Amino acid sequence: MGGPVPSAECPAIEMAGICKSFGHVRANHNVGFSVRSGEIHALLGENGSGKSTLMNILSGIYLPDAGSVAVRGRHVAFRSPRDAIAIGIGMVHQHFKLVESMTAMENIVAGTGRGLRLDRQQARERIRAFSRRFEMGLDPDKRVHDMSVGEKQTVEILKVLYRGADILVLDEPTAVLTPQEIGRLFGILRLMRQEGHSVIFISHKLNEVMSLCDRVTVLRRGETVGTVAVADCTTSRLVEMMVGRVVDLSIDRPRVQSSGLCLSVRNLSVRDEEGIRKLDDVSFDLHHGEILGVAGLAGSGQKELCETIAGLQAAEGGRIAFHGNDILGRSPRDIIRLGISMSFIPEDRLGMGLVAGMDIADNVMLKDYAFRPGLFLDRTAARKKAREIVSRLSIDTPGIFHPVRKLSGGNIQKVILGREIDLNPKLLITAYAVRGLDIHSSYTIYRLLNDQKVKGVAVLYIGEDLDVLLELCDRILVLFNGRVTGIVDARSSTKERIGLMMTGETPRAEGWQVPLPVPPLPASNACPVADRLLSPDSDRTMPAGPDGKGGGPC
Repeated sequence: MGGPVPSAECPAIEMAGICKSFGHVRANHNVGFSVRSGEIHALLGENGSGKSTLMNILSGIYLPDAGSVAVRGRHVAFRSPRDAIAIGIGMVHQHFKLVESMTAMENIVAGTGRGLRLDRQQARERIRAFSRRFEMGLDPDKRVHDMSVGEKQTVEILKVLYRGADILVLDEPTAVLTPQEIGRLFGILRLMRQEGHSVIFISHKLNEVMSLCDRVTVLRRGETVGTVAVADCTTSRLVEMMVGRVVDLSIDRPRVQSSGLCLSVRNLSVRDEEGIRKLDDVSFDLHHGEILGVAGLAGSGQKELCETIAGLQAAEGGRIAFHGNDILGRSPRDIIRLGISMSFIPEDRLGMGLVAGMDIADNVMLKDYAFRPGLFLDRTAARKKAREIVSRLSIDTPGIFHPVRKLSGGNIQKVILGREIDLNPKLLITAYAVRGLDIHSSYTIYRLLNDQKVKGVAVLYIGEDLDVLLELCDRILVLFNGRVTGIVDARSSTKERIGLMMTGETPRAEGWQVPLPVPPLPASNACPVADRLLSPDSDRTMPAGPDGKGGGPC
């Protein structure tokens, strides 16, 4: 890896003319990217803009088809990630790569090649020195399964520092952190910058980019749009560079007159297959024309809450009432047969939401036709519906017969959301609807959810971006270790208050509701229409509403 002797003015990273294609797909074309020493540099772009490909080239995972990479003035040609690590480049991935049963120290030293020659005490002291130096406060002997999400991320950062990295690539590092943990992470990164480390910060959260980073490079459709100093630009300007046009970044929160109670959850308790309690005595109400947000650290019970309501997971106890009738324990088939009154958009888009190998038309058709009688399907109508969804949601695809696995994350999410909305649901459950999506796709999803709210749909929105939860939702339910620590009015709450509740604290403040025991629901005869739908002897046909398109809420 020879090259010229670096000077004091040499960038830490200099990538020039980078090109990379996968078949007919051009991921990077003549990309230029430069990072200075002692700089936090953001890399922005929509999904499919080429960010991941560029960073995979920098970290030795991919070889470029053309172009050059220089590290501290020396031209390099990485053949593997080991080459990149050896020269001081470390990547911290969004999804942690830790062994839960091992200690922090064991995870950090694993793979360093020391084996039996490892001096454990020396390794422990070296880790403690890094921890003191960057004010991380990490115990090397703490086991990963006992750590918070923020502590696990600290272990990932220490792993690359321990291997000698002074150039760090952080991929969506704040996606699952509380505001307090984000502040702590930013403090660590600023200390690293003071010591001359270079940090490449990949994020969709522009407010974080503006508060932390020095410069920003924007990619669009695999090409470099430009590099700007944060001090000289605005979030609106960055979005315009990413998308290619001016985009409205405001999130509406329309006031809608509720048309009644849609969903009531009472004293819900759920255990997983290993007998670990995931939900503990959870109670809340959700009304038509309301978006109820759910906030919590990863693994606080959000997944189990969604899946239990949708009939995908059994409960240990409690009650879930839809339009006054208990649906707990009913199968997804029975719940869908309520007149397609409940739609569930899962966290796992391709695992649970869509069939990856099928095209858009067949995926759109799946749920609508799954329970219709007869041997023959009306594919003409299904294809027409698929075309309408693609057009209405501006799904970027060659056509409705394109396999969904070849779509970007944002377009996959639009297919799911478009299909569910087309079913005219009364209840819409979304789990991390914008996770990993770019700004433009995210704001499209927010607008679609607000459109459903205005139509009187009840929306349960599981999210991780507290800024969005506070802007989009009417109320926010906070979970900690499967318990409700409070329900707050989104208009009067703050990120800091919700962040404390996410860690188990229950600060008393205006707009905060104590999750007291709730009296039992009335008998199921509160809604005769739903009663008939849930009766095993019914024909499960929803009576037509005033618009002739199916029954409305009781």
